[in-house]
Order: sequence, then structure tokens, then C-alpha cells
Amino acid sequence: MSKILKAVVLTSILFGATSAFAGEKEVTLYKTPECGCCEGYADYLRENGFDVTVKPTHDLAAMSREAGIPDEFHGCHLSMIDGYAVSGHVPIGTVNKLLTERPDIKGVTLPGMPMGSPGMSGTKEGPFEMLEIKKSGGVGGVYASE
Repeated sequence: MSKILKAVVLTSILFGATSAFAGEKEVTLYKTPECGCCEGYADYLRENGFDVTVKPTHDLAAMSREAGIPDEFHGCHLSMIDGYAVSGHVPIGTVNKLLTERPDIKGVTLPGMPMGSPGMSGTKEGPFEMLEIKKSGGVGGVYASE
């Protein structure tokens, strides 16, 4: 088999596995009932192959604290994805990195509601820095920048 043909076959196998991997991922997204941008983020995840269940709650701050996220680092909503907490409008590249690398952390957070982030309107003014949520609670360093 030629090198080019082998590369095409390998790429097809890897692409198919990646698509199936993403399609099997289920997300539970917790949000305040009034928040519309959270629905935009849920749609963004769906467009990227995730099966998303949205659950409105008035206990989002308490849930975020329980996930180990200090108040000043809470995102707009809290998603649970394959055992990880994903807080805020985290770009899909970081979500996929988290699910692929499987680091020994609780999850990641993009604090606040940055303009131009997935699900938000406005113009992105610079790279977003997603912080890791440590297993012991609290926030560690930058996990990813997009």
C-alpha cells in the first residue's frame, strides 16, 4: 500500500473515531432560568457533536462552589461533561483537549461572560484563558488559551 493511501486510510479511521467519540458525549448544562446566552452555548455544543440537556436552576452558585470553583472564578453556567466540570463559555477546542488528555483535575473554567466567546455576542478582544479546577478545590493555572 502506498504511503499516501495509508495516510488517507489512517486519517479516515481517526476522523471517524473522533466524530463518534464526540457524538457519544453527553452534557448536562445547569443555568439560571433567565439566562439566554447559556442556551447559545448549549447550541454551540450541539453543533459540535454533543448531546446537551439543559437544566435551569436557582442553585448555580452553590453548585459551582461544590464543583470546587471559588466565587470570583464562576462562569455563566456549569456543564458536566464525562466526569468534568466545565464552567462558562469554554471553546470546543479546550473541551476536546480536556476529554482527550483526561488530566487529573476537576475541570476548567472561563470566568464571567467574555464578549465573543461561544454563545456570547460581541467581538473577541484577545485569547480566552481557561483555568484548571484543582481536585482539591480552587483554581490552578491556565489549562488552555484560545
